[in-house]
Amino acid sequence: MKTRITELFGIEHPIIQGGMHYVGFAEMAAAVSNAGGLGIITGLTQKTAADLANEIARCKDMTDKPFGVNLTFLPTVNAPDYPGYIRAIIEGGVKIVETAGNNPAPFLPYFKDAGIKVIHKCTSVRHSVKAQNVGCDAISVDGFECGGHPGEDDIPNFILLPRAAEELTIPFVASGGMADGRSLVAALALGAEGINMGTRFIATQEAPVHEKVKQALVAASELDTRLVMRPLRNTERVLTNAAVERLLEKERRLGPDIKFEDIIEEVAGVYPRIMMDGDMEAGAWSCGMVAGLIHDIPTCKDLIDRIMAQANAIIRERLAGMV
Repeated sequence: MKTRITELFGIEHPIIQGGMHYVGFAEMAAAVSNAGGLGIITGLTQKTAADLANEIARCKDMTDKPFGVNLTFLPTVNAPDYPGYIRAIIEGGVKIVETAGNNPAPFLPYFKDAGIKVIHKCTSVRHSVKAQNVGCDAISVDGFECGGHPGEDDIPNFILLPRAAEELTIPFVASGGMADGRSLVAALALGAEGINMGTRFIATQEAPVHEKVKQALVAASELDTRLVMRPLRNTERVLTNAAVERLLEKERRLGPDIKFEDIIEEVAGVYPRIMMDGDMEAGAWSCGMVAGLIHDIPTCKDLIDRIMAQANAIIRERLAGMV
């Protein structure tokens, strides 16, 4: 299957594994890239720029296919060493970067000068257009269904994707609710050039997370995610657990007076305990509604091959037969 995304990134299948905190290690990225998709290392999971350089080198030892690095620009007082991370990406020979969070414009010249293609994650059409105008090469359009931060507009992909297609000239992929060949065909029909999958890739054999995390995704239904931190305008979709329900109770009780400090126990520093140790009640962790479509834990190759076979069958047989 050839799309503008496969051509842009030099990949076989229009499937991207998005950056995920404490999931996007070299093992994950290499497995997806070796299966014909685009694997992504999560930059800020690495504590220092030197650690990121080592992770890039590890990934290069595991795959000779294209892979990228996610760099999220956070609105924070103590900013990470972004110049150092960017230097590690450039010196490591990475040619694809997924940016997220704040406007990437201040950093784009460094990537452009190094011949790096940039795909920026957006949760609205207006932000997508802005990213296009500042020089991004592609957009990952995140619908309301997505795990992590869906923005504050609450627009699902059935509306967001065709709206993006009306406004954008650069290629974009659909993110949020993407799980299988049906997702891919639907995304293509709505104007996207491929899909970005996060939650679905956590439930794979190569995902470097605790087995309890994978089993939780298989067990979960589409009803098992919650939106937290909405009063702080930092909304995040997470898988429900005791800590999440406790957090929501605090939000109800404290109302508009709630501060980040009030919920720090449920959200700060919980990812290593969940993803590495399998402490499923440690706190809130990002998960998409797509959990309802996850029923097994295949290899990345089996998953991607299955998606492409199903997509091709839908296009060639079911849809073509209707015309």
